[in-house]
Amino acid sequence: MEGNHNSTSKDYYKILEVDYDATDENIRLSYRKLALKWHPDKHKGDSAVTAKFQEINEAYNVLIDPDKRFEYDLTGIYEIDKYTLREYLARFKGMILTCNGLGISHTSTWTEQLTDRNEFAEEG
Repeated sequence: MEGNHNSTSKDYYKILEVDYDATDENIRLSYRKLALKWHPDKHKGDSAVTAKFQEINEAYNVLIDPDKRFEYDLTGIYEIDKYTLREYLARFKGMILTCNGLGISHTSTWTEQLTDRNEFAEEG
């Protein structure tokens, strides 16, 4: 996605007004609703509407294709300040929930350090 830097700065899920774990059906329904609302033929000569419509199409084309969506999810925007905590956790829950699948054990170094600190605090 090297030549497509602009698309990674857009949140396609927000553009289509769907959740980050939206099904293909939810994506299709939202796309149809937004495409009808923002279709350039309904707003004669308004370039802002045409740009919005193109943005909706771009988001749909990425999110409806499983390979493009997977790549977008891996390379999409990660700036914490662009999300509320709920949105951030929803956006990245797939990655968060698969950490153990990446070889990170339940008793990671961080967990062991926290356990050691708690035991030390209880003794003191």
